[in-house]
Amino acid sequence: MKKSARCFSTWLLALAALLAVAPAAHADWAVLRNGRRLHITGYQRRGNFVILQLSGGEVTLPAKDIARFETQDVFPAAVPVRTAPSGPYGKLVAKAAKQNGLNRRLLSSVIRAESNFHPLAVSPKGALGLMQLMPATARSLAVRHPFDPAENVQAGARYLKQLLGKFGSVKLALAAYNAGPATVRLYHGVPPFRETRAYIARVRRDMKKKVAPNPDSGTVKLVCSPFEPRCREEAVSREDADRPRLP
Repeated sequence: MKKSARCFSTWLLALAALLAVAPAAHADWAVLRNGRRLHITGYQRRGNFVILQLSGGEVTLPAKDIARFETQDVFPAAVPVRTAPSGPYGKLVAKAAKQNGLNRRLLSSVIRAESNFHPLAVSPKGALGLMQLMPATARSLAVRHPFDPAENVQAGARYLKQLLGKFGSVKLALAAYNAGPATVRLYHGVPPFRETRAYIARVRRDMKKKVAPNPDSGTVKLVCSPFEPRCREEAVSREDADRPRLP
């Protein structure tokens, strides 16, 4: 019995990974009590069972095995991320940040804003994995397994570094990551989209949570330049840190 349960659990995990990339008319998640998440297009209740409708067919499960249903753009509670490499995917993030000359807090904050650290996340537009790579972007970066955390984070870091070099600022790079480089060029800056502006603000807030205050200078800020190999931190006075900033 235990062996059958393990096989069934393994099958569900593989099924979730395969079906996550399939398009769906109404994409939801079925969250199982064992922690697995299935990408579904709908479901039906029949007595003590629930029929989950998948892009490639359907599967029937006991109702007691399903914890809840979630809409596509709702992620589970955030996984705590520490500043040390021991956090979730911390070693992968630290390695990718170092190899691509990125600040690790910036990379971690982008991942949190994109997928909340869930490697099988799929957006309504088809963005995949931890860093929500669009299929075309993934292909341009030679990504073969977008749901593999290491490959996804490494490719996303390379793409983010490209955007930093192209636009010369973290703000514009984040805007391009969210809305696309062509959109940023079209508007000659951050596009007037509520989603994009909220995205930039969310990443910035998350980065601030990870920056420990400096008792002497107040705090620090992240400075990135296309003419330097990696981002750096600069001290900011308490007076400057308290000044209101443009969104």
